[in-house]
Amino acid sequence: MSSTVARAAAIALTGLEGTPVLVEAALSNQLPGMAIIGLPDPAIAEAKQRVRLAIQRAGVTTQSRFVVVNLSPAALPKQGSGFDLAIALSIAAAAGQAPEAGMPVTAHLGELGLDGGLRRPPGLLGAVLAARGLGFERVMVPDSCAREAALVPGIEVIAVRDLAGALAWYRGDADGWRVGASDDDPSDTAERPEGADRSDMAEVIGQPEAVEAMVVAAAGRHHLSMVGPPGAGKTLLATRLPTILPDLDEDEQIVASSIASLGGNPLTELVTRPPFESPHHTASSVSIIGGGAGGAVRPGAITRACHGVLFLDETPQFPSAVLDGLRQPLESGTVEIHRAKVRALLPARVQLILAANPCPCGNAGSPETAAECRCTPLMRTRYLGRVSGPLVDRIDLRLSVRRISSALPALAEEPRPTSAQLRRRVVEARARAADRLRGTPWCVNAEVPGSWLRGPGARPSRAETAVLDQALARGALTMRGYDRALRLGWTLADLAGNERPGRGELAQALALRGGATL
Repeated sequence: MSSTVARAAAIALTGLEGTPVLVEAALSNQLPGMAIIGLPDPAIAEAKQRVRLAIQRAGVTTQSRFVVVNLSPAALPKQGSGFDLAIALSIAAAAGQAPEAGMPVTAHLGELGLDGGLRRPPGLLGAVLAARGLGFERVMVPDSCAREAALVPGIEVIAVRDLAGALAWYRGDADGWRVGASDDDPSDTAERPEGADRSDMAEVIGQPEAVEAMVVAAAGRHHLSMVGPPGAGKTLLATRLPTILPDLDEDEQIVASSIASLGGNPLTELVTRPPFESPHHTASSVSIIGGGAGGAVRPGAITRACHGVLFLDETPQFPSAVLDGLRQPLESGTVEIHRAKVRALLPARVQLILAANPCPCGNAGSPETAAECRCTPLMRTRYLGRVSGPLVDRIDLRLSVRRISSALPALAEEPRPTSAQLRRRVVEARARAADRLRGTPWCVNAEVPGSWLRGPGARPSRAETAVLDQALARGALTMRGYDRALRLGWTLADLAGNERPGRGELAQALALRGGATL
């Protein structure tokens, strides 16, 4: 009876970061049983029963001996059921019923069923990307998600139907496996969500100034807030913003797709459109910012919306701790999750859209006599004061939205720009900004730091910045607000086709920052 230690490789995901895990298995002369060591979470600890039944179904016998499985490095917390395939193959190799050659250089990703079938583990695309970056020659994945794994170029994909197929590949048999994704992959015919593909900015009636503000926000990827009574169209404007945003570039597609793969549904193609997240105002800080317990890290809405839009409707209703937790990610573009056993860095480069009523009843400042505000000045101050000043200072555009007058039904018949037309303007403006910022780490105006904007090569003349200098001198602008107004001026110049922002663009930028505040 052999006491060989067999090894197979797997990937441990912490957020989007992957770490190689070497799964070691050995048989010992004790009463039959199995132990898994190396800081496994409950999902891995329960793999003992799944693996035992699956290897029996595949014809592997452990000769009534005790099986010890070690997940190395032992100090790294492991989570999830994606280690099942590597555990089963290492046991088969330790029992002398499968060749070990190739197992340590192949990343095995898959959850086992009791019948030996393989299922997709969460975060499959991110794990394949990590495997490629870590130098693995190939990955072995369930047949049902081969197309998702094949989205990553530069690494060989072995798709297997079940554990027997995985063993067949190592034994050199022909059945139960294939290389890559086939043209008739069943996942290819799955229904795709129709989502916002039919939404259009042309649905917004009677709000040309608000639509233009959305174009400015999209062109520079600026944060925006809207204050207005119920029914004014704040939610409609926010949900139509993604329709005028450009397609994601290749790097952004990889990041957005890796985040999307952390869910339970397999991907059949890369995410090409900016994501949109709109959490309810009862959401917790962990659900929006991200968090976890033990070795688990769960991305929040700000990460799921990375390279897209995070919309907080009824902003004053959100807990203050949740809103203040957004301040650091908005500046750095990342979220750092710190727990006792794990630290993870998650991407959080989003465009934040806030919406609020002007008061608890929503009718403050309304010109309609039938909609008289019933709130006291103190109630209004407390309501909007739930959003802290430091967060408001990070908002580039502050928009006041009014209800459409019932006396103007003809507005519905007026021609309005479509999302496709507005997107062309946004794409042209971003192209001008990208050309100007070539050779720098930034590609949109919202990312450019104030030191560069106020530097000798980019700062407008004193005559042009006089309106901003006066606002700064009288305290109407902070230094952060000054820089954000400069960024906004550059975006307005890009939309107008000008080489530099002039006095008019900077005055308009200051006006766009001077709308109703939360």
